[in-house]
Amino acid sequence: MPLYKEQGVILRAIKLGEADKIVTVMTQGSGKVRAVAKGIRKTTSRFGARLEPFTHASLMVYRGRSTLDTISQAEIISPFRALRDDLGLFAAGETMLEAVDKVAEEHERNVRLFLLLLTGLRALQARPADPAAVAESFLLSLLSLSGFHPSLSACAVCGRPDPDLFASGQGGAVCRSCAEPDAGPVSREALGLLADLGAAGPGQAGAMTVDLYVRREARGLLFGFAEYHLERRMKSLPILARSLAP
Repeated sequence: MPLYKEQGVILRAIKLGEADKIVTVMTQGSGKVRAVAKGIRKTTSRFGARLEPFTHASLMVYRGRSTLDTISQAEIISPFRALRDDLGLFAAGETMLEAVDKVAEEHERNVRLFLLLLTGLRALQARPADPAAVAESFLLSLLSLSGFHPSLSACAVCGRPDPDLFASGQGGAVCRSCAEPDAGPVSREALGLLADLGAAGPGQAGAMTVDLYVRREARGLLFGFAEYHLERRMKSLPILARSLAP
């Protein structure tokens, strides 16, 4: 079994047997990797907290013959400890980890996705005023990277400017002539906020100041659009919504 070295962010870890864990890692060069960390749950484990979610780590990994590799060594590059100590930061970070886990393919190199995740986590580590805005901007960037960025300034179907309806299945904002029956009304302000969040990027979005009611509308549009195009229900989104101001 060949040994390879990687750096990656731990997305999740689940128990395996009495002492092991299966760790999912978004790596820089090998895409998403699922690997066994043997004995990690023992008090004498040499891994300790090095393979906890959010951790950016340097890894030595044996490529397995089956679907699972084996982690033989791990060293922390950045623990992103602040994300575990604050509910708002945790909810935003968990949204990022879950979204990446859902779109990344196993052993398929995606450096841009890896770097986007690191950018998002570093933005949260800086304790922004609005962690949820960082996560929302991250989702827009991830959708764009995956080829699903919503149309916000023109009809997704015909290109007509200033649409006033929104349909996730049609690609975002749509005009009345093109709208299908499930399209719903959308304000210009909500579309503008989503455009601003996308343009700001995760590194700057946390400093934005927005109207609460516009924020609620834009949030609902983004969450519905993300789940539709990722074809997954995201458990972290309700937690992220609750972390926002009422």
